[in-house]
Amino acid sequence: MHHPIGRRRLLQAGAAFPVVLTAKAEAASPPSADAAWIDGTPPPNHLEGTCWGLAWPKGRLRRETPLTATNVDGSPLPLQSWPLAYWPDGSCKWTGHALPALDPAPARLRVSPGKPRAPAAAVQVQTTQDAILLRTGDLCWQISKSGPTLLRALAGNGTPLLEAVQLTGELRVETPEGRRVPLAGVIERADIEQSGPIRAVIRVQGHHSDGERLLLPFTVRIECFAGSQGLRIVHSFVHDVDPAKLLVSGIGIAATVPMRGALHDRHVRLATASDAMFAEAVRPLTGLRRDPGAAFRGAQVAGQPVPPLEQMRAPVADLLERIPAWDAFRLLQASANGFTLAKRTGPDMAWIDAGEGQRAPGLAYVGSPWGGAAIAARWFWQRHPTELEIEGAAGKAARLCAWLWSPRAQPMDLRRYHGVMGMEGYAAQNQGLDITYEDYEPGWDSPTGIARTSELMLWAFPATPTTDHLQSLARTVAEPPRLMADPAQLHAVGIFGDWGLPDRSTPMRTAIEDQLDRLIDFYAGEVDRRSWYGFWNHGDVMHSYDADRHQWRYDIGGFAWANSELSPDLWLWTAALRSRDPKAFRLAEAMTRHTSEVDVYHLGRFAGLGTRHGVQHWSDSSKQPRVSNANYRRIFHYLTADERTGDLMRDLVTSHEALRTVEIGRKVPGAARTPLPDGVIEMTFGTTWAVLAGAWLAEWERTGNRKWRDRIVAGMDSIGRLPRGWLTGSAPYDLASGRFLDRGAKIQLSHLNAVFGAVEINAELLRLLDVPRYRAAWLDYCRWYNAPKADWLAKWGEPFGPRNLRESHSRLTAFAAHTTSDPALAARAAQEFLSGDAGLGLYRSDPRRPLRGGGVEWPGISTNAASQWGLAAIQNLALIPDALDRGTIRPPKGGGGE
Repeated sequence: MHHPIGRRRLLQAGAAFPVVLTAKAEAASPPSADAAWIDGTPPPNHLEGTCWGLAWPKGRLRRETPLTATNVDGSPLPLQSWPLAYWPDGSCKWTGHALPALDPAPARLRVSPGKPRAPAAAVQVQTTQDAILLRTGDLCWQISKSGPTLLRALAGNGTPLLEAVQLTGELRVETPEGRRVPLAGVIERADIEQSGPIRAVIRVQGHHSDGERLLLPFTVRIECFAGSQGLRIVHSFVHDVDPAKLLVSGIGIAATVPMRGALHDRHVRLATASDAMFAEAVRPLTGLRRDPGAAFRGAQVAGQPVPPLEQMRAPVADLLERIPAWDAFRLLQASANGFTLAKRTGPDMAWIDAGEGQRAPGLAYVGSPWGGAAIAARWFWQRHPTELEIEGAAGKAARLCAWLWSPRAQPMDLRRYHGVMGMEGYAAQNQGLDITYEDYEPGWDSPTGIARTSELMLWAFPATPTTDHLQSLARTVAEPPRLMADPAQLHAVGIFGDWGLPDRSTPMRTAIEDQLDRLIDFYAGEVDRRSWYGFWNHGDVMHSYDADRHQWRYDIGGFAWANSELSPDLWLWTAALRSRDPKAFRLAEAMTRHTSEVDVYHLGRFAGLGTRHGVQHWSDSSKQPRVSNANYRRIFHYLTADERTGDLMRDLVTSHEALRTVEIGRKVPGAARTPLPDGVIEMTFGTTWAVLAGAWLAEWERTGNRKWRDRIVAGMDSIGRLPRGWLTGSAPYDLASGRFLDRGAKIQLSHLNAVFGAVEINAELLRLLDVPRYRAAWLDYCRWYNAPKADWLAKWGEPFGPRNLRESHSRLTAFAAHTTSDPALAARAAQEFLSGDAGLGLYRSDPRRPLRGGGVEWPGISTNAASQWGLAAIQNLALIPDALDRGTIRPPKGGGGE
């Protein structure tokens, strides 16, 4: 099916003038939606195919409407489209789209109703008893339905280009130095998710096996784009072993490549930089004491067959067998800033150093003028220790392997990082929380159930490509080109809560926009300056900074890795949504790939829950939905049409069931323990219910299944019926009915209830669903959380209590002011935001200062403060811009609430 967007406020990016439509004209005009590259220009490298999502105003696009794409000059482009989400009336809300491999790629494009142009050579999908066949051009990919082989590739004439492509791995028994146990992937099922004509997607599932046990379950998505000689592979696995008994020491994908031709006609390529390639032959003809001739040297370097040997200068042809043949090659990226390259002539021979460098793009090729293959891994150096390995290049078949975790490195050591003496009771654990901010509990710090997703490309070639082409492919994988919908059109559709486009029309708005940009730039820089890299760490950022050590608190309990605390994911995605800024987009994308996988449990007793911030991403004992949060994934899923993220959100729709046995508030000192009926649990409105509502909303809009809509409404209505509504903060929740129970609870304000996506999801729910009681309850909360003490006591008469994150909660006040058109409340919201209370504060100039050695500091920085300031800034600009203009910037106090 094919689908579009309407409500055009501006032409696509780069337009010279706005188009203003009356409501009547807009309703009569056909909808359209624009997309452009986040880097501002079309990719300079060959486009291997790409996907993205577009949003459409309610009621404008029927689900059966076919869609077409046009270039900036109006010429048609091949397009495949499919629905991603629906409005309550059944019209399309989001659609996914795919372009084939193109060279050159369009600068911008527009999608609108119409018959789509077909690709020059469509992807064709066939099924047999044992395999799914993908045919594109002269290639046939055979995807296995079962067994040890993932796929094979044949040329159009039936010649094998890739034989067995398999998932591979390794375990160490008990200790990092323990016995090595090889692993092999076992395919259990394969399903067709898309069948062309531009993009085909096959979902393969299975386990790794050591010959006795099935472990490390995997899901591999294989994507085939028309016009490409490669497959995109999205490789996901769950770490389901006990690290006290087994340590994973290798995980990867290996391909068997038939080797044809003489040894001097066999080529090896390893990308060593974005513009550099290790390009050698198995048996070199260059650098010899005797020159074979320029034609021979030139052909070998170019990856072409050398001329007939009788044309070779004497005596080289007679002495070829005296030239060593290099059989194996390794590029090991042991850290983010260093790789080594080595080669050897045989299994029992010494490895010879062949070079070293800093950051390899992550591509390797082996083959000849009669066929070969290449493999590349995204985030290769960022997710060290990685490795590219070629073995058997001098034999009948070479093994080409991309190690996502190299077995040459130390194993994944996911054991606990500190002892447990004296930490058996809640009192002692709360003392630990009080001093290091880490909520430790024996047995609750397990990595069993976390996951990781990696992105790769695998190509089958009829001949050795040029070095320039391979370098282009390496750059494309290292930093894939991204199309993104026009922010102005996304804003006009009215999605993802309250936000606006960048606005520098006044000095105050300019100051806020400048700090928004500086924060993105600061965090992007910190990732690299502080080397927040590594297989399990890449994508996350640190929680809090230690100004005494000039170091983030990587080793101090709950101040270490952020694990989505106070919504950095949401801040970065909202920043990207409004600006199409590539730096914000890529930071957010890497964070989503991390936080949705590593910080969340995908099986076991904690399945569906995430782990609070800590030294290890799984070490804190607080397991909560606020971390697994679907609200942090939805923007990425819809902007990119990423299927893996869709799977992860779907897994969360029943995550509330885990709370039957995992009591979030079990350690709260002095908490009342009133017995609750079976199936009823105590649930907070913001950190739990609103988070779960995000998963239910995603499932409702993706499927149209009203079961999830009704569950949301049940919760909204029952909160609205409580005497104190949202101000109650928490209440008993019936897991079966989805309703809160009135047990006479008084006001319980928590500074955390609104800062894990509740503000943003409520803004969406109130636009989609008419539940007056809930609307009133939420408006009360927004108006009164930051209210002055005298006003509070006059209204409620209950103790005022402490407040935290006043700066952050200014956006709640702003929402109430905007909704009720209350200028006095808007002025209060602006004052709260500009006060900087318990937040980051707004600086009149750039606050960053250099450190010795190339470091940079931001005074009083914490990711809590940055994330909440960023969201408050964006939402206040959208809701109360005039009140901000009349406000006064207060000197920042810094810090941010815990």
